[in-house]
Amino acid sequence: SNKTPCPICDKEFSIEEIEIHAEKCLFLNSINEFAPKRSSEDRTSRKSLFSSPKRHKPSNDTNESFASTSVADNNTQEKPEPEKTKKPLAERMRPSSLKDFVGQQHILASNTVFRNLLEQQNIPSMIMWGPPGCGKTSLAHIIHRMCQEKHNVRFVKLSATLAGVNDVKEIVKIAKNEMNLSKRHTILFMDEIHRFNKLQQDIFLPHVESGVITLIGATTENPSFSLNAALLSRCRVFVLEKLSASDISTLLSKAITALNIEIVEISRENVKSNSRSTINRDSISWLSEICDGDARIAINSLQMAVDSNEGKPLHLTLDNIKEGIKRSHLLYDKKGEEHYNIISALHKSIRASDDNASLYWLTRMLEGGEDPLFIARRLVRAASEDVGLVDPMALTLAVAAMQGCQLVGMPECDVLLAQVTVYLARTYKSQEVYRALQKAQDCIKNHKGPLPTVPLHLRNAPTRLMKELGYARGYNMKHKDESGLTYMPEGLENVSFFQ
Repeated sequence: SNKTPCPICDKEFSIEEIEIHAEKCLFLNSINEFAPKRSSEDRTSRKSLFSSPKRHKPSNDTNESFASTSVADNNTQEKPEPEKTKKPLAERMRPSSLKDFVGQQHILASNTVFRNLLEQQNIPSMIMWGPPGCGKTSLAHIIHRMCQEKHNVRFVKLSATLAGVNDVKEIVKIAKNEMNLSKRHTILFMDEIHRFNKLQQDIFLPHVESGVITLIGATTENPSFSLNAALLSRCRVFVLEKLSASDISTLLSKAITALNIEIVEISRENVKSNSRSTINRDSISWLSEICDGDARIAINSLQMAVDSNEGKPLHLTLDNIKEGIKRSHLLYDKKGEEHYNIISALHKSIRASDDNASLYWLTRMLEGGEDPLFIARRLVRAASEDVGLVDPMALTLAVAAMQGCQLVGMPECDVLLAQVTVYLARTYKSQEVYRALQKAQDCIKNHKGPLPTVPLHLRNAPTRLMKELGYARGYNMKHKDESGLTYMPEGLENVSFFQ
């Protein structure tokens, strides 16, 4: 046998693996020096804790997760190929270097800050913020490969959807020992970091600040709202954008080549049983444009079309591709930033009297699954704020549309919302009441000293004592120009909110 037993744990490994394993095994057992002495049974149970994951299995796209700080099982190492073939196509197509990465040229172009940091392997704590499928995890994968080339850096990947604070504490504990014993620095990649609440995010603060770990967080949510302000101040934020149609097309072409499928200009309807599978270039273009800048959706849709005809040559037509994708993936998170961005775009388009743009943003929200009552409430607001008294019927129509949405619901109420949206965009606009209200609010908020009392002649006098005190004395029901009375508080008689 070519296997050698480990002198520490007595497990057998090949000659090529024994040195790496012994180093890790020695490190893991060295943790005992920092813990109180226990019985042999406790030591045995602690050894099993590090030899197999306690809560989570290592993710497919990285071998340097918390669980993988120990050597993998022999069965996994002897049969890597079957595991690899089970990976989704999107996972198999992840780039391993910056030269293979597609898109995000605003941060990855030559001489940009982000690229220079990666090339110099000087990785700071950072937050990568961008929509789904734009390359956040792929960039982390590239950093992971860079760490593998540098023996003094350890890369750990966690997902906030699965991990908890205790997992982070364990990683930090091992990171401290790595630093003390082998001067090996730890980079922690936390995917979906916004899933940790702000109290949980405090676990990163002292360790990022002291340099025990370098934190790389990935999020689809606006860090200004979803991340702890103290943590955000210690991390550099890099904004990733949706991939363009040309970027998606490039990625699809690479995936098609990897699947051994030929790209053709003209459809081949009759494919021989021994011929090579083909796909029409028009189908690639359509898929690139329909996936809303999400590379994962594009590649998974391609894989679905291929898997549905697995084992035989085929020609992938546009219909095959359409079966693998639906527009339900539109980037519209009803609790995220895009939710507020699009409703803002609708309101501002109405204010600018652009009926075409107003209808577009309305339709985009409805197709994305937005609650019609949320839209209706905003239209009621727009009817009063932007149309106002110049067309009082606008408010009546908006309220009627909201009631109609409550009665009939989707999809029938879509035309009600469309009618009111177009009406509000086309009618005359007046913000007189809205501006006057803002002035009145500013007057009250910025008033120095106690607010003035109500003039006696405007007070109600339901009792004899109040009448004796002068309440309602001299009040009459005439017009302000004829009554001889003032209706503003003392000191504000000459203030006008309508000028």
